Amino acid sequence: MTHFLKDILRQPEELQRTVELLEGPNGAGRGALEAATAAVRGARHVYLTGIGSSWHAALNVSGMFHQGGHPVYLLDADELLRFAVFPKDSAMILISRSGKSTEIVQLARKVRQAGVTVIGITNVPEGTLAKEAHTVIVVPIKLDHAISVNTYTTLALAAGMLAHTVVAETSGSSSGAKAPLAGTASMSERKLRPPNDSELAASLSNALGQTGRVIPEWQEQIARSAWLAPRTTTYFLARGASLGSAYEARLMWEEGVKSPATAMGTGSFRHGPQEIVSKGIRFGMWMDGAQMREQDFAVASDLRKLGANVMLIGQKVPDGAGDLVFQLPAIPAEWQFLIDIIPAQLVAERLAGLSGVDCDTFRLSSYIVEEEGGLLPKERKKN
Repeated sequence: MTHFLKDILRQPEELQRTVELLEGPNGAGRGALEAATAAVRGARHVYLTGIGSSWHAALNVSGMFHQGGHPVYLLDADELLRFAVFPKDSAMILISRSGKSTEIVQLARKVRQAGVTVIGITNVPEGTLAKEAHTVIVVPIKLDHAISVNTYTTLALAAGMLAHTVVAETSGSSSGAKAPLAGTASMSERKLRPPNDSELAASLSNALGQTGRVIPEWQEQIARSAWLAPRTTTYFLARGASLGSAYEARLMWEEGVKSPATAMGTGSFRHGPQEIVSKGIRFGMWMDGAQMREQDFAVASDLRKLGANVMLIGQKVPDGAGDLVFQLPAIPAEWQFLIDIIPAQLVAERLAGLSGVDCDTFRLSSYIVEEEGGLLPKERKKN
């Protein structure tokens, strides 16, 4: 069994521990979450950023802020570092698994000097981000072997919890409101009656438990599927809360399968890029839990008519709608990203094996990028 697969399989348990850390009655991270919420609500301008997998986590949760009427500036950490000037009445949510990446470290110091409140979300308490941030939410899980798996989803969960509490407190009371959570209710439909913390924790815990139980079924589907084909062109498409999942899948193909891939919004794909569609090309599509479902099923159908092979991931997806279909357990639509990346992770791990590549080893990339120039690590540059 690869280290990549071992990391994937322990993910539901790591996510459950993160829920308990932040939303449990005796959660050790609850105080940090409340402090971060106060900092965000007290700021006139709010930035949400990261780099690499952490940037994809930011993409996933940004919709919670926007749909809750609490907009954030969304730009990756390197772009903010090089090309932005920050008003003093601002707060910045910085997401980083290690807290040591060069862009994250420099950006945290830059914005502190500008008078910006820094909120760190990280897995490593001894990292520079944890030390530089005014407020830090630490999710102390076992780090992944190489490809970001648990460090990606647990940080996305923590950032989502922050967005949830900010929006809930902006809309009303985070502890007194009652709202149904099952299935496909969207945040926009219930932003005036946000779920209380215990309801949310129970809903997510249930979805995570079901996900852990269905993983073996997904593995059986993957073993039988002809969608997996080495050295094929792959596009990943998604909307809303799953957009970061599409970008994360693209990164897993590049890091783990060592194969080129691309990702974009499903709506953007319809405005020109569809000219690349040809027989045999692979598409992975995430179906939102509440919005644009009929339209996106039409996109998948047309892709198949044009000769493409389509993998669909979502809730209540008809079995015949794609060449490979992963049914997700019921989860609130805006939280779907927590589990909808897992089928793609399993596919990437299996496809790496079929392609004869080592998904547990980086040929060029550093686990933590601590230098600004070039691609090769220090030891490779000396040769």
